[in-house]
Amino acid sequence: MPILHITSSANPGESNSSMLGRETTAHLEGDVTTRDTNAALPAIDSAWIAANFTPAADRTAEQSARLALSDTLISEIQNADTLVISTPLYNFSIPSTLKAWIDHICRSGITFNYTENGPIGLLTGKRAVIVIATGGTPTGSNMDFASNYLRFVLGFIGITDVQIIAADRVMAQGEQAITDARAAIAAL
Repeated sequence: MPILHITSSANPGESNSSMLGRETTAHLEGDVTTRDTNAALPAIDSAWIAANFTPAADRTAEQSARLALSDTLISEIQNADTLVISTPLYNFSIPSTLKAWIDHICRSGITFNYTENGPIGLLTGKRAVIVIATGGTPTGSNMDFASNYLRFVLGFIGITDVQIIAADRVMAQGEQAITDARAAIAAL
């Protein structure tokens, strides 16, 4: 089973989300490709948008080069059966690097289409596991703007089989939060 592990912690060596994400991919037992969103994921800009809205056959070499990273990121998802997204909660939401990854992978005509009945995701038949670690914010609470957002974005591109593994309130619960997350991983 091909697994794509997307990591986003700015401190991966000490990160609970990264550690638990690695434990999740090991438990799922597949061929793992890891994408660290901290490594060279630029924010989209006007040149990227212009290239994206130019039909592929009409793109200049520069426009095609501008979208090459986005094409690679999308290909990684297309080639995976399961996505594991490990993320900390920074200021009640996802890290900006994970948002950059999302901006690169949400492309009309490739990962979703607009229809007269609304958008439809094109990356169906995949599973996602979101591994989220928080310092003091309860996952799923009204202060957590990450878990529902990630679930929505994944559904938008067609991935509706989404599970959340939470190591939440680590600063308050300590090791119990990690133990609870490990039990959820074991139950996958």
